[in-house]
Amino acid sequence: MHSIRALIALAFGTLGLGITEYVAMGLLPYWSEDFQVSIASSGHAISAYAVGVAVGAVLLIALRRLKLKTILLLLIVLHIGGNLVTALAPTFDLLLPARFIAGLPHGSYFGVGSIIAQRIAAQGRGTSAVAIMTAGMTVANVFGVPLGTALAHTLSWRVIFYLVVVWGILVLVSCALWVRDVGALEDTGFKGQFKFLRRRAPWLVLAATLLGNAGIFCMQSYVSPILTDVAGIDLQYVSAVMVAMGICMVVFNLISGRLCDAFRPGRTACWYQLAAVFLLCGIALFGSHTVVCIVLICLTAGMLFALSAPEQVSILRCAPGGLLLGASLVQAAFNLGNAIGAYVGGLPFTFNWNLAFITLSGAVLALCGFICLWVYYRCDEEKFSALV
Repeated sequence: MHSIRALIALAFGTLGLGITEYVAMGLLPYWSEDFQVSIASSGHAISAYAVGVAVGAVLLIALRRLKLKTILLLLIVLHIGGNLVTALAPTFDLLLPARFIAGLPHGSYFGVGSIIAQRIAAQGRGTSAVAIMTAGMTVANVFGVPLGTALAHTLSWRVIFYLVVVWGILVLVSCALWVRDVGALEDTGFKGQFKFLRRRAPWLVLAATLLGNAGIFCMQSYVSPILTDVAGIDLQYVSAVMVAMGICMVVFNLISGRLCDAFRPGRTACWYQLAAVFLLCGIALFGSHTVVCIVLICLTAGMLFALSAPEQVSILRCAPGGLLLGASLVQAAFNLGNAIGAYVGGLPFTFNWNLAFITLSGAVLALCGFICLWVYYRCDEEKFSALV
């Protein structure tokens, strides 16, 4: 019972992080109008958050001697502060550093949370525990982002960030009360944190995370034009499809956790990644069939979080001596993959290609991610089978 409450508290945290990250995609017009900048310039606020995620992954090393629960609570306080400054930002020049600060605890929270989740989980249920923690991100896609966009339209874009601050305080209290002290990690020194990167295995997992997410985000970033221009759906129904996509993310995330507990996480992720390749090709080939396109898009979205927990656990297993850095780097790879996917998926619009190239390009990236996972699963995973 105590472990379930702790995992719920951790999931509350990922929900807040998910809203903070993803809601920005629907706020660009409001930032543009409020701060008198172009839509393209307002997009820099998304980039600032992503940079914060990457920088925060490295800065986490400075906290390595503290207890994991203490680090977790400090990250939540930083999350609250970053979102409060974002809500209060009077100018766009101050919004950018505020988004950077808000991004700093993102990957680190997932890293520390994943280690705690595995330590408090019952024997053989470590990946399921990580999947429950990650579920907050999937719920953010279903409810949080549409809520934030609606509040921006009816009241102000600042309201959603005030709500995230309040939610962050709730997360802080629940984690303080429900997450038990699991001690600290063994301090291997500053240089020791990087030793695991001398091996091939963590690079394969990081590369697979980056390429796999880039492939799926080719579709995810441009799902609206795919649905309207390829599948022939009216724009008013796109939001309903996106809710269905979010539900698939929740379901596949939890199923993936169970499968990883029965099989090895690398093996499970490998075949989920291959499924994503075929699904993306299917959208390119059969996207003009409305119902088929919707089903394939929803399943592809599900693959995004079906891969999340097993990749997070895989990096923990092959990063001895550098768990904090490894677990944070996989989140940085995830975010970098998002950015690459959005760029590659946008090339057909730039060069006036057929929109089928959006998901075909994604399939190529996802296939590269599959190859990385297959090599890791076949050659390296058995060497790192111990739980954290």
